[in-house]
Amino acid sequence: MALEFQVLASGSKGNAIYVASASTALLVDAGLSAKEIVRRMEGSGLRPQRLAAVLISHEHSDHIRGVGVLSRRFDLPVYLTQATLEGLPSQLGELAGAHIIQSGRAFSVGDLIVHPFALSHDAADPVGYIVEHNGCRLAVCTDCGTATQLVRSRLQGCHGLIVEANHDVDRLIHGPYAWHLKQRIRSRHGHLSNEECCDLLQHVHHRNLQVVIMAHLSEINNDPQLVRDTLQQRLHGEPWHHVRFLIAAQDQATPLCELIP
Repeated sequence: MALEFQVLASGSKGNAIYVASASTALLVDAGLSAKEIVRRMEGSGLRPQRLAAVLISHEHSDHIRGVGVLSRRFDLPVYLTQATLEGLPSQLGELAGAHIIQSGRAFSVGDLIVHPFALSHDAADPVGYIVEHNGCRLAVCTDCGTATQLVRSRLQGCHGLIVEANHDVDRLIHGPYAWHLKQRIRSRHGHLSNEECCDLLQHVHHRNLQVVIMAHLSEINNDPQLVRDTLQQRLHGEPWHHVRFLIAAQDQATPLCELIP
């Protein structure tokens, strides 16, 4: 096994991603309750006791809801930026250990190398992550208002991508949200649309790309079929035949995926 991963949940009600080598496992975000994260892991045959750490992308509740209980229950260190740590609500309680990270500075968790990079989102200091092991690279890039040149450069060469396809623009514009919320979602500090996600994928595609998971779909402003339709329209033909596409859901985990160097 080189690198395996599974999106346990993705959406505005909670996000959590499992990533592991043969000897080290971690979570990126813990936005469900600790009980639900454990339930979903065990339902997929994964052992929460294997976890070595939790990486937090930013302080919004759908990414940190269970991190306090999970950290204390399994004695897990939590990796996050200083601004994200300062933005955590007091009701989370103490963390078993807080490790301060910075965008652009890699660190190791067991035999996994983690590369945090800056994202554009309305949070204190949001980051995406690339997790690397034995030449395999998985990128986690959600809650991203615009695919900056930095984001594009970091995602190039990755074997697996978990990227945001938050909304269909027409559905958002004509939907029930208040105008200020629509403006926030469409802003440089909001979320990527289906089309913007495809633009990013076209830019970073390469022949060794194996798996793409479309994530953080809005329950109101998007639909899995709309994502599939956009993929069919934008990313078709021979260059994409070797890529496995999955759509992450809020209420159930994706299949367990494996990247091969």
